[in-house]
Amino acid sequence: MTASALTRPGERDRLSTKFAELDWRIIGLLCILAGIGTAMLYSIAGGHWQPWAAKHLIRFGVLLAGMIALAMVHPKWWFHAAYPVYGVLLFMVLLVEFTPLGYVAGGAKNWLHLGFIRIQPAEFVKIGLVLALARWYHGHSAQDARWSWKLLFPVGIIGVPFILVAKQPDLGSAMIIGLTGAMMMFMAGLSWRVIGAAVAAAVAVIPPFVMFGMHDYQRNRVLTFLNPEADPSGTGYNIIQSKIALGSGGLMGKGYGLGSQSQLEFLPERHTDFIFSTVSEEFGFIGSFTVLACYVALILISLRIAALSHSHFGRLSAAGMTAFVALFMLINGAMVMGLAPVVGVPMPMLSYGGSSMMTVMIGFGLVLSTRVHRYAELPKGQGLF
Repeated sequence: MTASALTRPGERDRLSTKFAELDWRIIGLLCILAGIGTAMLYSIAGGHWQPWAAKHLIRFGVLLAGMIALAMVHPKWWFHAAYPVYGVLLFMVLLVEFTPLGYVAGGAKNWLHLGFIRIQPAEFVKIGLVLALARWYHGHSAQDARWSWKLLFPVGIIGVPFILVAKQPDLGSAMIIGLTGAMMMFMAGLSWRVIGAAVAAAVAVIPPFVMFGMHDYQRNRVLTFLNPEADPSGTGYNIIQSKIALGSGGLMGKGYGLGSQSQLEFLPERHTDFIFSTVSEEFGFIGSFTVLACYVALILISLRIAALSHSHFGRLSAAGMTAFVALFMLINGAMVMGLAPVVGVPMPMLSYGGSSMMTVMIGFGLVLSTRVHRYAELPKGQGLF
């Protein structure tokens, strides 16, 4: 007897119904972006699948299947797992900081070395952050979300991983964590007076923090952002080469595989942080605009899915996942254009890297789960504190 014969017809119907409810626009856009990333990694390797393109494509294939499987999971399981997932991921960040399992790469101790694999807990803690905040706000009133002493709890949820990751130091991931948390508090209904006060405090704190709270190399990145030509062969080299690559592509680009800055290795980190510069150099303004249009479509569709969810948890979790992907795109784009300091934030789905791709695909798995189960209701009164 076959496995399908052992499956009850009702179960098959429910699974097929869920599968039909998937938003194939999101899946298609992710496939397009991953395909562009694979093509660019193939190009910058001189027309070879190794060392980046093949692994990138295989990872995407595996994670695509995982994302669709996660989309079948009912939101109630995400809801009940929210705090435990956050706790486990926070514990992994602590392991990086306080145990010999922490591994230094690129000047930051932000990897967890488990012998057979190395992972970046700072990437995954964003998932736990979004789930934990969505769970908390689901169980509290609009008044609590607007302004209450109870907001100390979500502030703590955001602040603990932010401080730990910033201390590694991984300023890019810490920035994503802090901004994602702030955006979720805003979407949950935080008072405009509190937002205004927080912005004013941030403006007041940033200058002394840059001067006295940053490591020397981080401070140099900020000063380089303000004047990259001050040290063109040193700290300003990366952003100057990126701007050359962006500008030299013109309207139509130099052609696939013909980007001099990337092919001749003038462009640093061309397979990770600066892969968007390679897209602009080889495909010009039209190519870069097309890529950015795919991201904008992905974000708008995901926000629409969040808005249609019947549960507050579903709305906030889907919107939160969309927020950190949007921040990845915005910060990386600003970084390679010289509009923001170089902080090591990858371009989602284009940049080479397993941890960042897995984080994005898990995030969209939750967005798709919200779409599939948009009519699901979750009981109130299950918050904490």
